[in-house]
Amino acid sequence: MTVSAPDATAVLADLLADGEVVVLSGAGLSTESGIPDYRGPAARGRPATPMTYQTFVGSEAARRRYWARSHVGWRHVTGAAPNAGHRAVAALQRHGLLAGIITQNVDGLHQAAGARDVLELHGALDRVVCLGCGARTPRAALDARLRAANPGWTAAAGAVNPDGDVVLGDAQVAAFRTVDCADCGGVLKPDVVFFGENVARPLVERCFALTERAGTLLVLGTSLTVESGYRFVRRAARLAVPVAIVNQGPTRGDADALVRIDAPLGTTLTGLAARLTA
Repeated sequence: MTVSAPDATAVLADLLADGEVVVLSGAGLSTESGIPDYRGPAARGRPATPMTYQTFVGSEAARRRYWARSHVGWRHVTGAAPNAGHRAVAALQRHGLLAGIITQNVDGLHQAAGARDVLELHGALDRVVCLGCGARTPRAALDARLRAANPGWTAAAGAVNPDGDVVLGDAQVAAFRTVDCADCGGVLKPDVVFFGENVARPLVERCFALTERAGTLLVLGTSLTVESGYRFVRRAARLAVPVAIVNQGPTRGDADALVRIDAPLGTTLTGLAARLTA
């Protein structure tokens, strides 16, 4: 059923009061921090052409384009602050009501709000991985190397995507110099799961295990269009684990939801946390 305010937080609070809640969050949770999503209301009219894994590994030109654009855009993501929705989720965890947090986001804002042991389904933008030796290094270290390799290079960001990608002109991209792994000279990639790339199976199994033991699966800010998140809703529904969804706009999992709330996440989750942690 779809529930509207002011009844929404009361219904959700009753459902979640027994604890063992597993949160599954998506980009819609971070829009109030200034990070746009791909498919929610803020994305309408803004084209999104995210990088695919196959394109990235198969083309030096594509890697140059990605790193030039991300060099500008990731600062927008890393400079974002947690919003009321992130803080509410962290508060629910501190009060022992959560069994786990699974996020499709790569922005690290759950952790910045104080959440612990977050399972990052799609990785994190603040890390870089070498496709040659597998070494993982901080994104800040790569940023320093790219700055050194591109003295005087400047570019203004246009629209920023959830993965930190922005639109730049061809001339700006052509003038950008990339760098390779400092250890082995291999290709560097952000430690995120690109479209067309698989989430590591052990991580998927951990998420399935959490879902199967959940008292409730609480879905926040995702349309569930991508299978990597939607499969947990399907598993929960198959096992009769209650599913609650808070999202602005319809989702692929609406038919499986016991409670479906279409409302801003910050105010909804703040009210929910206030009821449950008083």
